[in-house]
Amino acid sequence: MINTGILNPQILSLLARVRHTNALVIADRGFPFWPQIETVDISLVDDVPTVLQVLAAVRANHNFTQACMAREFQKNNTVTVRKQFTNGLQGIPTKFEPHIEFKKRVPHAIGLIRTGDTIQYANMILVSG
Repeated sequence: MINTGILNPQILSLLARVRHTNALVIADRGFPFWPQIETVDISLVDDVPTVLQVLAAVRANHNFTQACMAREFQKNNTVTVRKQFTNGLQGIPTKFEPHIEFKKRVPHAIGLIRTGDTIQYANMILVSG
């Protein structure tokens, strides 16, 4: 039995398939469903869990070398929220692009983890190194 780290078997299975240059999406509660890719929905209630909590958990065992987020995230969130995400992504170069372009990348990901996050445009695509 696993006693530490990520305990969710679906997330563990998904993460085991993220290899060099593969992408993983971590999304907020309002992100659209993508039938082309595996989705692990761990939303419980508003803001449980958050994108940043999931990010911290998956970073513990993965080397992500690039992140992508929607430019709208910067426009629609406070300095405090933006700083929290900057801190969560510390050491990972992050590209911001229009949300419509961001969503075009999603079907190419290995999978998506949907959270209960209510922060606008809190979605991110992480590329494995």
